[in-house]
Amino acid sequence: MPNKLRWGVVATGGIADVVTGDLLLLPDVEVLAVSSRALPKAESFAAKHRIPRAYGDYADLLADPDVDVVYVATPHVQHHAVTRAALEAGKHVLCEKPATLTLPDLQDVVDLARERGLFFMEAIWTRFNPLIVRMAELVAAGEIGEVRSVRADFGFTLEHDPAHRLWNKALGGGSLFDLGIYPVSFAHLLLGEPETVEAHGRMVDGVDAEIGMLLGYPGGAHALLGSSLVSPLKSGAVVYGTRGLVEVPEAVFNPSRIVVNGVEHRHEQEGAGYVPQLREVVNRVRAGETESPSMRPAESLAILRTLTRAAERVGLTYDDVAVG
Repeated sequence: MPNKLRWGVVATGGIADVVTGDLLLLPDVEVLAVSSRALPKAESFAAKHRIPRAYGDYADLLADPDVDVVYVATPHVQHHAVTRAALEAGKHVLCEKPATLTLPDLQDVVDLARERGLFFMEAIWTRFNPLIVRMAELVAAGEIGEVRSVRADFGFTLEHDPAHRLWNKALGGGSLFDLGIYPVSFAHLLLGEPETVEAHGRMVDGVDAEIGMLLGYPGGAHALLGSSLVSPLKSGAVVYGTRGLVEVPEAVFNPSRIVVNGVEHRHEQEGAGYVPQLREVVNRVRAGETESPSMRPAESLAILRTLTRAAERVGLTYDDVAVG
């Protein structure tokens, strides 16, 4: 393996721009290539980030023998096709959340990565936030006793525009899979996969404009979660235990402070906050490992099962969405 792990970035949207900026902060990484369906966009992105190679088709990027790892940042509906193609090309993959919109598609890429001996991870950066890691450690050590309830939300108001990706079913729109995945992942981290999933929400143009979820666990433990495109939800979280509580006052997806039984914990963010996740990928790939223990493919499957069960409750499905 070369001195620097060489990355290719598929897509040039906002998330790709921010994550690429954080990739460039890692000393043992080279962002070698970028692709976009519109070559001028790829060239402009490459010029901004000083990336030496720009491609007008992701297939050309995947055919580049010098690319070791691919970061998939396309719209959700394209995640499965691009990830599968990258694995078939022998590339390790970090794919933006949700890694796929359906369970069969996710199982497909998980199985393929295992078959090829390649690293694959869904990019839920929250799992690598130092405060979330610290919170999980303190909870596991019994700092707040037994976890009985989790409350978490993520939402904002977004003017209805059928062309916007979050309102467009053909692009995998809706609040649940884009925003609600963070509260659901947060609950899974603390309580695991639920026994029962109830949900109530409102559909607009075939996608969920808002949704509230009740996840049930053995012995009465539960999680109350929400996501919305029509309400400015607080986007924080509270974890209630038998001997105390953890408060995440804001940005449950990337907190800068938490409060554990009245004691505040803070951390200085690296870059835009994606550095810990990206460093994890680099370290695991260099070590010849195919999974991260902090975000295993099995965990991605469990989270997607919960999302799918909640989606079914409000009539949301992506089975009829064309992908590619």
